[in-house]
Amino acid sequence: MKDTFEVNQDWKDKISNHAQIGGIETSVIDNGAGRGTRIAWINTGTGLRFKVVIDRAMDIADAFYNQHSLAWLSHGGITSPQPFSDHGINWLKTFGGGLMTTCGLTHFGGPESDEFGERGLHGQISNTPAEIISIVQPDPRTGNLEMSISGIIRETKPFGPSLELKRTISATLGKSVIRIHDEVINKANMPAPHMLLYHFNFGWPLADEGTDILWKGKWYPNSGENAKIFKEGNDFKRCQAPLDDHLGGGEEVVLVDIEADDQGQSVCGLSNPKIGIAAVLKFQKEQLPWFANWQHWGKGEYVTGLEPATNQLIGQAKARENGSLIFIKPGESRYYDLELKVLNNEQKIQEYLKDYN
Repeated sequence: MKDTFEVNQDWKDKISNHAQIGGIETSVIDNGAGRGTRIAWINTGTGLRFKVVIDRAMDIADAFYNQHSLAWLSHGGITSPQPFSDHGINWLKTFGGGLMTTCGLTHFGGPESDEFGERGLHGQISNTPAEIISIVQPDPRTGNLEMSISGIIRETKPFGPSLELKRTISATLGKSVIRIHDEVINKANMPAPHMLLYHFNFGWPLADEGTDILWKGKWYPNSGENAKIFKEGNDFKRCQAPLDDHLGGGEEVVLVDIEADDQGQSVCGLSNPKIGIAAVLKFQKEQLPWFANWQHWGKGEYVTGLEPATNQLIGQAKARENGSLIFIKPGESRYYDLELKVLNNEQKIQEYLKDYN
């Protein structure tokens, strides 16, 4: 089933249960480090299926298109939430990789401390369980092909910042698209600092030697003059073979002032001609003005990250210092909308690629 699903309704009058085509199935992991963790599998009926980890801020772990994995998974995979992981680099101990990990809500970047408190790597939101408030299943017999799961994730403490993330992840039967709609609300009685980064992690076979990495904009290597990959003249928009330089903690990151189209939409993605698929990520430049591309070509830890963000990768302290730190007023909300689409049609892929060649 492809984009013709809604037109070609051969399934009509031939199914008893929507799950024959797709839908949402919730369950609990019963073994290993993730034992007791709630998850939801979402199947779009197109070959695109993905796992929402309810107890990890409704982040997305495994994701597949037909037989092809889209996401990079760390050695540890899914672990149960660790609410006190926001010290130093403890966040890495619970980082399962996955298609999308949320970083924030008040800080992302390296560990730091100042008169406003101590903040660990990438904040604590991804180690916080969600309160599920709705699951909507498709009902193809009545023409309703939409499905969604919504939840609330709270980053709060008495007498301090109290931010609430209301997240809805939705999909449509017959469309290979994941939609994420986030609302961040300040529930406290004082303005709250706010930083948010979406850590999309792509792995083999989508990310492979020769895969094109697609983004446009003015770029700044995080390692400055010491950069080996992100240098003028290098082909850094193509996945490389595993590198000895990236054994252990080797990596490079580039910060991008990403371009936007006439509608204010920014686009990035990966395209692998060997397997004939592309993953296209879209978001609003006004909502997420900055973007990072993480490349870690380690042996057995082979991953590239596409990361839309509210701020540069400088952490809360420097953002506060240079005046770029966002503050949300009491009762105020900020909204974020992202869409990840998988293409397997050569013509559509080429139409997309032409803007990046």
